[in-house]
Amino acid sequence: MTDILKLQERLREFAQLRDWEQFHSPKNLSMALIVEAGELAEHFQWLTQDESFNLADEKRLAVDEELADIFVYLVRLADQLDIDLSEAVERKIALNEVKYPADMVRGSAKKYNEY
Repeated sequence: MTDILKLQERLREFAQLRDWEQFHSPKNLSMALIVEAGELAEHFQWLTQDESFNLADEKRLAVDEELADIFVYLVRLADQLDIDLSEAVERKIALNEVKYPADMVRGSAKKYNEY
């Protein structure tokens, strides 16, 4: 069992003990995920590139918590839809290796349809 599947089980139990499964529809979880992603982005808004890599301890802790929130909602959403995130990521990497051959895109930020 992967670590992600263990997390899914732990988060499912957490929600069940609180009778929150009723609120954890794919629609609600995807919306919550987007809200948390927006909260993450707020921490980086108006920072320079260098500043975004060198966060003060307090801001780094806040970013840590937002990333955790995003991950929790993502894992819950995958669980509700019976999606194995580890397998989905492996499939996506394989697709991206075809779309973005290293020898063609190295050092470029162009999208796959621009080269």
